[in-house]
Amino acid sequence: MKTYLFDFDGTLVDSMPTYGALMLRILDENGIAYGDDIIKIITPLGFVGTADYFIGMGLDKPRDEIVAKMREYATEEYTYNIPAKDGVIETLRLLKARGADLNVLTASPHTSLDPCLKRLGIFDIFTNVWSCEDFGTTKADPDIYVAAAERMGVAVGDVLFVDDNLGADKTAKSAGMKVCGIYDDSSREYVEEMKVETDFYVFNFADIAEI
Repeated sequence: MKTYLFDFDGTLVDSMPTYGALMLRILDENGIAYGDDIIKIITPLGFVGTADYFIGMGLDKPRDEIVAKMREYATEEYTYNIPAKDGVIETLRLLKARGADLNVLTASPHTSLDPCLKRLGIFDIFTNVWSCEDFGTTKADPDIYVAAAERMGVAVGDVLFVDDNLGADKTAKSAGMKVCGIYDDSSREYVEEMKVETDFYVFNFADIAEI
């Protein structure tokens, strides 16, 4: 049985433009300047990690207040609007029919993650749906991938991790997972580097079924 561990934002759902916009909205509202690489930096961090990063950038607000604002902005979009990426639903059902073990690990909180997957009709297709909150760390920490494998009851090297973020892919690879990079517009400038750093790279989600 193949074991898959999927990212959520930019991998299963077309959320990166929305995710980025709601995060940057908080910086804009508080007059905090940021560089062109900000989305790449914060994507693996989750809400708490991103709040801490924003505080380090000079955002003078309590972490809990920042996180609450992120949740407020995100919940409505994920619950009602954000779509699955092309081929995701059909391919997940195909893999499940083949007997694969499907799991999710994302920086997004359950308040965004769960309603979105349920609306798309794929929440129950996964054995585990994890937020980084469930591990108390971020996808920038190799230990999260080791811990996920332990919870799935498999060796870390027997998991295929699928993510559109270069940093997360490199970290999962360093932890011992097999890694498949996947294209998203938000990471298009890193395609060639991702091809080098990962075991596989696909432009279309449906191609994962051929790996």
